Amino acid sequence: MVLKFYNSLTNKLEEFKPVHKGKVTMYNCGPTVYSYAHIGNFRSYIFADLIRRYLEFKGYEVTQVVNITDVGHLTDDGDDGEDKMEKAAKKEKKHPLEIAEFFTKQFLEDWNTLNMEEPEFRPKATETVSEIIALTQELIKNGHAYESEGNIYFDISSFPEYGKLSGNKLENLTQSRVESDAAKKNKHDFVLWFSNSKFKNHILKWDSPWGEGYPGWHMECSCMSAKFLTPAFQDGKFDPEKFETIDIHTGGEDNKFPHHECEIAQTQGAVDKPYVHYWMHAKHLLSEGEKMSKSLGNVYLVFDLVKEGFSPRAIRYLLISGHYRLPLNFTKDGLSAAAKSLDRIDNLLIALYAIDEEKDGNEQAATIISELKLTVEKEMDNDLNVSGALGALFEAVRELNKVLDKIGKTQAQSFIGEFFSLDKIFGIMDKLVLDTELIPEEIMDLVQEREIARSNKDWSVSDELRDEIKAQGYEVKDTPNGPQVKKL
Repeated sequence: MVLKFYNSLTNKLEEFKPVHKGKVTMYNCGPTVYSYAHIGNFRSYIFADLIRRYLEFKGYEVTQVVNITDVGHLTDDGDDGEDKMEKAAKKEKKHPLEIAEFFTKQFLEDWNTLNMEEPEFRPKATETVSEIIALTQELIKNGHAYESEGNIYFDISSFPEYGKLSGNKLENLTQSRVESDAAKKNKHDFVLWFSNSKFKNHILKWDSPWGEGYPGWHMECSCMSAKFLTPAFQDGKFDPEKFETIDIHTGGEDNKFPHHECEIAQTQGAVDKPYVHYWMHAKHLLSEGEKMSKSLGNVYLVFDLVKEGFSPRAIRYLLISGHYRLPLNFTKDGLSAAAKSLDRIDNLLIALYAIDEEKDGNEQAATIISELKLTVEKEMDNDLNVSGALGALFEAVRELNKVLDKIGKTQAQSFIGEFFSLDKIFGIMDKLVLDTELIPEEIMDLVQEREIARSNKDWSVSDELRDEIKAQGYEVKDTPNGPQVKKL
């Protein structure tokens, strides 16, 4: 089977061939930690997690970077407006790094709640300043950047390929209406480093050859990807000869322009070789048919949905259930339906687990499993067609339920292993369901009450419920996939 991804750069379905055989480098645009990440944001992150999981399932060794933007991202995603971190800090009357720490912590909690694999690196923009300065100096040396009124700008006229990802070519941009900055040679040039008097009251700032200042948002990702996925940076110095093209870069569709377009220009301006081979973008998550966004106020947060009693597994299932290149509509009814779908899987696994009579292997059941494995891989090889893969999974569940009475203990245990092996791709199954049926209902009610208390950060009630569960002869252990309960 041949793995193919849709490349946003070429607008074609292409066979995936990494730079180094058997190894994959992947950069995923992470959050700007000025506010809570909502489930629309998490659709993009889970999409990246699905790529990673499937590559690992196929036997690749993946090195993944998910950054944390804690400075430099302005409110208009370009070069105007306030820094989002500073704006949030003023509102809350706190230091920007306090804001960053709080929302980073919540982001990571939500990440674990949704059973996402941990990337190898989670760099912060504030920890990558020396690299940003070094790359900026390289661009000035190459004639791609210039200093004007204290800021350093990228000259997009020096990079004829600008616009090849998004279609926003320079000749088209010149017709668009944007706020004019007299310091720029071209009104569409973008800032690499802010240090002029307009930003003199910015709290987060660092020394640079151009005076105290702070980095532009686009520059951060170019440097964090190069630093952690290539050997181009050594001790804060940049060596363009050591840069290696990155295999995969992902983000939401709104990252294409200007963010990813600017990343390409500034990185390739410095290294004169392809920045990324495969660009992959996820479509928006809709909320009752409209784009989910903070500005519209129609967002849902992971921990709020869990407080309402929705399973993290159901949230994850819903977010991966549609193809990443198609919009996905979120509703609570849809989330309830996702939970029922997971119940179908759970019930089959429990039924298989309960089989204790040994029988000869059933050929029909074995065929169902072998065809399932082939179909899942075929669908996922086709640009991560997860809806087709999940469809095959539920068809197998339906067919296996018809022949349960013909399956013996050894074969049943083998099938359970096959299901969990496939779930390395999806991350929606839970081995704990195999033990849940053995736990009395009243104990599971206490466990659920405790989960609600923990979601509300009511630690005293959580501890009391843990003690009550223990007093009745059971132990509850917290795991990234939820509570694990066992008899003492």
